[in-house]
Amino acid sequence: MPLAGGGSVSAGGASLVGGAAPLGLGVGMPPPRRHRSRLPSAVASLLILVGLLLLLDAGVTLVWQEPITALYSYFKQESLRGDLHALERADTTAAARAKLVRLHEQRQRIEYLAAELQRHAKNGSAVGSIHIPTIGADYVVVKGTGTSELENGPGIYPETNFPGIPGTTAIAGHRTTWLAPFRSLGGLRRGAPVVLDMPYARFIYRVIGSRVVLPTDVSVIDPVGYSRLVLSACTPPFSASHRLIVSARLISTVPLGAARAPSTRVSHAEAFSEERELEKSGLPPVLKASQRLLAPLVS
Repeated sequence: MPLAGGGSVSAGGASLVGGAAPLGLGVGMPPPRRHRSRLPSAVASLLILVGLLLLLDAGVTLVWQEPITALYSYFKQESLRGDLHALERADTTAAARAKLVRLHEQRQRIEYLAAELQRHAKNGSAVGSIHIPTIGADYVVVKGTGTSELENGPGIYPETNFPGIPGTTAIAGHRTTWLAPFRSLGGLRRGAPVVLDMPYARFIYRVIGSRVVLPTDVSVIDPVGYSRLVLSACTPPFSASHRLIVSARLISTVPLGAARAPSTRVSHAEAFSEERELEKSGLPPVLKASQRLLAPLVS
């Protein structure tokens, strides 16, 4: 049947305006929706989130320290602190007690116990603690300066002596990663105190100077004729191109635990001074520059 305006009625009786409807469409039905994949937008959002997290990590590292490694080292330090307390409470062996009975001078007793700990401690294990009040450093010290050891905390160079054995004690630590124990090492000035607490004695040092050297200049940990402490860290921060070296001279020693003479109680006032006497024996061999680099290898 003809309609006004030129329309027509289809066989099914449906009204069409302006001609036939496109194939596949019924009257009153919306056009089909195209399904778009959400994967590209999800990936883009994820990449943006990752980028923001990386920027946040970089910002925190710049003004403080690298947070992810710091978290790991924080819990590791807490575990090591418990190990250190257990080491301090542990009884000496029968052989050690028999040896100590024959050593009447406290210097000898300290040196013997230091050598025993250095000989038997495992790499990465807690052996003492370091306190540097002027920069707020207070960390458990481990044996060794390998990559895994320095992730746990500051480490004693295996080429140097434990405190109490005449010569040089050298300790390395990170400045930007793994809790950054030596981040503020550059702030130490002449005269600043550094305290090392070992299970057998407390050692008090005074800073006498600092300098920057190449990683190959291992002469900085050579013996110098008196008992001293050398602190080493990468410099400048975020770089391993050079090493910041801080030297400190031993000024007093307080015997602790088994190092005390059996019939004597030693107070801090009775601690013996090191400044009046140069050490004459037990110095470690000179380390040649070609043998290794100063730790740590990363900052």
